[in-house]
Amino acid sequence: MTATLVAKDLAAGHGDRSLFSGLDLVVAPGDVIGLVGANGAGKSTLLRLFAGLDTPESGALRLTPPTATVGHLPQEPERRPGESVREFLARRTGVAAAQRELDDTTQALVDEVAGADDAYATALDRWLALGGADLDERAEEVAATLGLTIGLDLPMTALSGGQAARAGLASLLLSRYDVFLLDEPTNDLDLDGLERLERFVTGLRAGTVLVSHDREFLARTATKILELDLAQGRISLYGGGYEAYLEERDVARRHAREEYEEYSDKRSALEGRAQMQRGWMDKGVKNARRKATDNDKVGRKFRSEASEKQAAKARQTQRMIERLDTVEEPRKEWELRMEIAAAPRSGSVVATLRDAVAHRGDFTFGPVSLQIDWADRVAITGANGSGKSTLLAALLGRLPLDEGHTALGPGVIVGEVDQARGLFDGAEPLLDAFQTAVPETEPAEIRTLLAKFGLKAAHVLRPAATLSPGERTRAALALLQGRGVNLLVLDEPTNHLDLAAIEQLESALDTYEGTLLLVTHDRRMLDAVRTTRRVEITEGRLSER
Repeated sequence: MTATLVAKDLAAGHGDRSLFSGLDLVVAPGDVIGLVGANGAGKSTLLRLFAGLDTPESGALRLTPPTATVGHLPQEPERRPGESVREFLARRTGVAAAQRELDDTTQALVDEVAGADDAYATALDRWLALGGADLDERAEEVAATLGLTIGLDLPMTALSGGQAARAGLASLLLSRYDVFLLDEPTNDLDLDGLERLERFVTGLRAGTVLVSHDREFLARTATKILELDLAQGRISLYGGGYEAYLEERDVARRHAREEYEEYSDKRSALEGRAQMQRGWMDKGVKNARRKATDNDKVGRKFRSEASEKQAAKARQTQRMIERLDTVEEPRKEWELRMEIAAAPRSGSVVATLRDAVAHRGDFTFGPVSLQIDWADRVAITGANGSGKSTLLAALLGRLPLDEGHTALGPGVIVGEVDQARGLFDGAEPLLDAFQTAVPETEPAEIRTLLAKFGLKAAHVLRPAATLSPGERTRAALALLQGRGVNLLVLDEPTNHLDLAAIEQLESALDTYEGTLLLVTHDRRMLDAVRTTRRVEITEGRLSER
């Protein structure tokens, strides 16, 4: 079924803070609309409104036909205790809910409830359209093609991060919704997964709205870009895809600045002229009064007329000012200005692995030998589950080895953004968790530093685990600026960051002079960040190129 989603004059906010208003959008079959904006601009909120999970403050949504199915796949696949992979796939594809509806209407038929025939027919159509009839067979096939070799009856909570990412991708590939709403679908996907996701999205006949931090993914898939500009309080729809959006946005911002400066200059010039004319008028009046005893009638008349002329000119200039079309000054956007604080350099050898072997269930890491020297900038790539995070843990001495040796060099000070953002995932307030990491820093300094990363008073006293993934990532980046490091370890640092913050991180990495270990599947980051070595992990084994 082809379906169209229409939003008219939508508005939403958090508490007393408005996120957006007056939002109009048509999501037609075949559209792939990339939703962009700073963290906190309301992207996830808008997807939830489209999905019918939240109610807008004003405005309306219309789905044509009303029976069409809308699939909302949020940022982090929820791993529910006791839920198997098979049940997870049924839930994410909408088949589980459709099955419950079908069971209820079947029972209503048995009970001879009035109207049960029509309700059953509708429920059956929905179940079939979502792919319920052959979901199990398709799930086995898709899981095999993704390398998800575990049994589908295994609990989701037993999966590794890489396996969970593949299960999330499988749920997408198995979905048959009429409208897709995808919130950060690229998170944690390896290069193969990204390519599969791209083929899936570009092959959809359904309308799609997606949020993604992956610039290359947006460039390859999006046909339109909807920007939620929180700073300007503006919503803009750009046609032509992501690259065209970047160009049009820059031109629009430059023109807005030029228009304001032209208006400001013109108004300032007129106000200056008016002030000068009023001054001349006042001076003429004073002169006329001073010479009021003058018997020269012609002189008095001349001075009086001159004053009147200046007053008329001043009034005319004031009317010109009032007739100017007001141009509001473009508000400056909040920008993450990131630096990575440097510590004194470490020794020449930063970290070593020698014939390292570790067993994790059925997975064997190694044997691996690797030496990281001072100022090495190493990009680490590989498929999900290949052992990238395991390699980092082994190099940092956190992974117990079954064989071999690991060591950090003298003077090494590690700064890390781990994939799970585990440092800021506990019950203690963000301020306390941060101070634990930098005990010598005063709370007031910590608050100031976190504020620079967009984490204000409302964030610092909240339990760290209640922060959004993007907020936890920014807290981890703030920590890199709050203490000096000379070995920087970044495991998928772009996950959950907005596009502007990713660019700032790339800029900070460009000026960082210490040793860098970077794990990322962000193709543009791999191109943008200067590296000296590239290491690839395949099934626990290492190769360098």
